[in-house]
Amino acid sequence: MTRPESKSNDRATAAAPTVRPKARSGAARLDFAKAAPEVFRAVIGLDAAAREGLDPALADLVQIRSSYLNHCAHCLHMHTTDARRAGESEERLHAVGVWHEAPHFFTEKEQAALALTDAVTLIAEAGVPDAVHGRAAAHFEEQELARLLALILTANTWNRIALATAKRAGPHEH
Repeated sequence: MTRPESKSNDRATAAAPTVRPKARSGAARLDFAKAAPEVFRAVIGLDAAAREGLDPALADLVQIRSSYLNHCAHCLHMHTTDARRAGESEERLHAVGVWHEAPHFFTEKEQAALALTDAVTLIAEAGVPDAVHGRAAAHFEEQELARLLALILTANTWNRIALATAKRAGPHEH
């Protein structure tokens, strides 16, 4: 006997919140930089190359948004701390997590970058829609758009490294 196909494509099931295990309270699982220094340096190099020519405040927003979407407390803490030191306002930092509901805190260009960050970070859900890419392309020259994409990819890589190695957030994160 076969089950009838769901016409809703099971979107409700796919949208259900993920139950995450509690964060580890101990030390990191692995010192990635020491265990794979050449890989660590390569990711640092990609990160540095991606940032060239991008507005540092925009780069902070992208990294914060990626970290928020990936539930990476270590990176979220690090990037919000760096953004505060660079002069970012508390209002904007608090609004990054809900930027869709608070677009007035961000320029059109920043909103386009945040939308692209959402799409690339959550790429398995819907890919990168043409409208999202088009919006970003309207605000960024081709080279700048490529660097923005590289920054989003790098932010996601750092998030995954931190999560996989159980990096802790806060003053004792090292």
